[in-house]
Amino acid sequence: MTNFKNFSCLTVLAAAVAALAACNGSARLSVEVSDAPESDIVIRQQNVNRYDILDTVRTDASGHFKYKVKIPKGDPDFVYLYRNGIKIASLLLDGGDAVKVTADTVGNYSVTGSEESGRLQKVEADYTAFTASMDSLAQAINSEKEGTAKYASLSRDMTGLYMDYYRKCVRYVMENSKSLSVIPVFYHTVANRFYVFSQDTDALHFRSAADSLATVYPDSKYVKSLSREAASRQKQLELRVKMQTAESVGYIDIEMPDVKGVKTRLSDIDAKAVLVCFWSPEDAVQKMFNLDVLKGIYDTYRPKGLEIYQAAISSDKPSWERIVTAQGLEWVNVCDGLGQNSPVIGLYNLTKLPAYFLIVDGQISNYAITDEASLRRALKSVF
Repeated sequence: MTNFKNFSCLTVLAAAVAALAACNGSARLSVEVSDAPESDIVIRQQNVNRYDILDTVRTDASGHFKYKVKIPKGDPDFVYLYRNGIKIASLLLDGGDAVKVTADTVGNYSVTGSEESGRLQKVEADYTAFTASMDSLAQAINSEKEGTAKYASLSRDMTGLYMDYYRKCVRYVMENSKSLSVIPVFYHTVANRFYVFSQDTDALHFRSAADSLATVYPDSKYVKSLSREAASRQKQLELRVKMQTAESVGYIDIEMPDVKGVKTRLSDIDAKAVLVCFWSPEDAVQKMFNLDVLKGIYDTYRPKGLEIYQAAISSDKPSWERIVTAQGLEWVNVCDGLGQNSPVIGLYNLTKLPAYFLIVDGQISNYAITDEASLRRALKSVF
């Protein structure tokens, strides 16, 4: 005779154990990869700005495998599946998720059991389509002669495509303010260099999203990182507003840390002439310019009253510090480590690197300096 009382207790206990497992944090994956029998699948987990390899699993004879990912309940994480270096699926998982993924070997996939993963899939599909269209237009523009009607038309098409995608991204982050799938949207780039969200006023979108997500995921490392980015962009916006409302001065003052972390202000340099140089330490040509040109010029004109304020636009401060030290650069070298998000880009309207400005007797000069020859002509005229 069945003891229903004991059966009921066991049922309740089993449910409690299942609930506890979900709280402890485990997302269960059931993955089938077509045309990939007995293949290695690399599972990577995002860690803010890097990817950590969790494991490498092997599919069975039908291309199927099961896997559990440790993810605390209420703190979703981004997980990616790779085969032979190709990303075949992107997932946004929460503890307790039971997710089924059907994928092929070239990046097409479907996912069920995770609404967040479905949103992430849509975000990535839209971004892939956008970048493909931008690349196609870029190739078409490069094949046309600058100044022609066709060139102008293609350029307008590219601008329109970018603006449409930007508006689409703004609408997405506003409509999905409680979803972590908005986070990668904020870091989408054009031509692997410029952020889609590149306007100063985008700081407001960053702050709004960070504050909204913090109410749902207060401990998420992604939300905390987004909040830091929002704070940085707010400072840039505030600085831009100050510059627009400030009285006219001889040049735009900036302050950045040197290799020792000491902040150095451009206006603190006491010299007859200051060559302000914005450069990229990742560019081999610009590194050689330091050794082949600037060092010689500095040795010649420093006794006459020249100083160089060289600001690196880079997010890799350790590498920049090594280069400055290895090259023995004796002038003022600074870098804020913000890369393309550095406020000096907007302040000095930098569209390409390197860029040079010559300040003479406290006023920015009209010398157009683009290379060694123009630099030497300007300095010869000043001194």
